[in-house]
Parts: sequence; C-alpha cells; structure tokens
Amino acid sequence: MTRVGVVTFPGSLDDVDARRAVRLAGAEPVALWHGDHDLPKGRHGVDAVVLPGGFSYGDYLRAGAIARFAPVMTEVVAAAQGGMPVLGICNGFQILCESHLLPGALIRNDHRTFICRDQALRVENTETAWTSQYESGAEITIPLKNGEGGFVADAATIERLEGEGRVVFRYVGVNPNGSVADIAGITNERGNVVGLMPHPEHAVEDLCGPGTDGLGLFTSALSALTAH
Repeated sequence: MTRVGVVTFPGSLDDVDARRAVRLAGAEPVALWHGDHDLPKGRHGVDAVVLPGGFSYGDYLRAGAIARFAPVMTEVVAAAQGGMPVLGICNGFQILCESHLLPGALIRNDHRTFICRDQALRVENTETAWTSQYESGAEITIPLKNGEGGFVADAATIERLEGEGRVVFRYVGVNPNGSVADIAGITNERGNVVGLMPHPEHAVEDLCGPGTDGLGLFTSALSALTAH
C-alpha cells in the first residue's frame, strides 16, 4: 500500500486531519515528527509527504521560518528534489516557500485579520502530482483559514509562474487575503511539489465541510505514485 508521511511540528493543528484524508484516499498515513533526522526507508518508507496546516513553532519570526530548520526538513527537501511528491497546506505552504522548494512568500492578509471561510478556487494546472484527478478550469470549494495567506513575489517570479503554467489554484469570486494575481497555490518546475493556502483535508467527505472537493489532491498523488 502507498504510504504518505504527514509531518507534525510543534504547533501543527491539522496533521490528524491530513492523515485522515490520506486514509480516505486509500493510502496508509505515516506520522512523521519534526525532530526526525531521516524519513522511513525500505519497505517501511514513505512515498509522499504532506506538510500540514497550523502554527509551526508558534509562527515566531514569521510563519514557517523556524520550521524550515527542523531536522526532518533536511530530508523532505532532499526527497522533493529527488522527485518525491510533497504537498504543503497553509502553514505547510509557508514552510515550502521558506525552504525554497517553492518561490515567493506568504505575508499577513491585506485586511490584517484572520479569515475562515469556504473558498471557491479554480484549478489552473492538472499536470502536477497532486492535481491530475481534476479537470482544468474546474471550480471547487475548499475551506480557508489563515492570517498570513497573502502570496507575494517579485514581478519576474510572477511572470515566470504564469508563463510556465505553475499557478495551480486561483481564488474565484473574492481574493480573501490580497494574494498577487489571486494566486491560491503554486507548483515547482517538476510538478511534484505543490503548496496551497486553502485546506483540502477539510473537504474530503460529505458529512463534514463543504463536500469532497479536496479529496482529489490526495487521490491524485496515489494515482501518480501507482503509475510509476
């Protein structure tokens, strides 16, 4: 069975939810600890990694800035550079940017308040390891909750992301945090690393949340991994 590791940092809030989403998608969730100096290998290894939402290390300095130095991140960065699928959700997206696996940065919302809402997104790129189960241009609804969710980057980086089709998700209807070009999620050049601010792990079943629109990220990863 495909095994997906979910890292827990001090201050993580959504690690249990992410593991549950992995299980509902049909994979085996594996709890990883921020202080681990390696990833499980061999037949007990992990095939993908999720960096969940929350407030790692209390968001001191700035969101994700300390977590990037956690021992496990040395291994996650190396694995991502080697092609392993890695997903960063909310605080996990911030950590990916701080670790330079993704460009840009996430800053305080332009309205300076924390926001929690069901957010409409448009799927812009279905060629990543985490989005192949969606249709290009599809509009989905995913819960959003953040205080530092404004994606920013210099003009050259934004032009490159747009030109290379590396914007994966875009806010629809309302821009909830002031992100440049309504960007809600991006990918690296290889397409194995994806970060987004909304929380797909909170939209994986009809009983809770706004539906199952988030499940596709996790089933996409399974599809990508089994295809190899």
